[in-house]
Amino acid sequence: MRISKEPEERRNEILDTAEMLFFTKGYSKTTVNDMLQAIGIAKGTFYYYFKSKEEVMDAVVMRFIDAGVAAAKKIAVSKELTVHEKLFQMIMAQKPDTDRKGQLIEQFHQPDNAEIHQKSLAQTILKLTPVLTEVIEQGIEEKLFQTPYPKESMEFLLIASQFLFDEGIFEWQPEEITQKIQAFIYNMEIMLGAEKGSFTYVAKLFEQLPMAEGEIERMEKENGEIEQ
Repeated sequence: MRISKEPEERRNEILDTAEMLFFTKGYSKTTVNDMLQAIGIAKGTFYYYFKSKEEVMDAVVMRFIDAGVAAAKKIAVSKELTVHEKLFQMIMAQKPDTDRKGQLIEQFHQPDNAEIHQKSLAQTILKLTPVLTEVIEQGIEEKLFQTPYPKESMEFLLIASQFLFDEGIFEWQPEEITQKIQAFIYNMEIMLGAEKGSFTYVAKLFEQLPMAEGEIERMEKENGEIEQ
């Protein structure tokens, strides 16, 4: 007996199944027919929601990005958190803190997924910039930052962090990463007109990179870690 489902429920079912197949079989080896068989739906039902496998992957990617942006928005409007606490938590909310997200990032780094990878980077920057800008503007009002370009500064910083520290694009040595993280924090403080050492906590964003945890601890001790 054919089970009728609400459109949003059916769409999410397709995305959940596709996501599972992308992780287990790999994106390039997964076909639309694989999805149809796993879900038990007709081809016409699939194409009612998505035009292609590529469009499904785009939607899977956007679910992860939207979840991170939603978390960032919730943090941004908090009345209990300081500006630096907000920025720290918003940054950490974007980390691949689940196996699912980590596996998705692995798929991005496959050679035939370069276009999807590029789209995910661009969408992350476009969607996160306005949320982060609100917090930077709060910091300007509170005299923590001094910059006439809060939005553009966040765009530059997001592009730098998303691109330069992407393991699928560059393969830096641990000592190179250490140097680049220090340079990134230095430039972040200058661009936003922040007090020296106030962004040391940003180093935690890069803990998933091939860098010794001892290096991060050393940097925090040298500059004074912001209280969380």
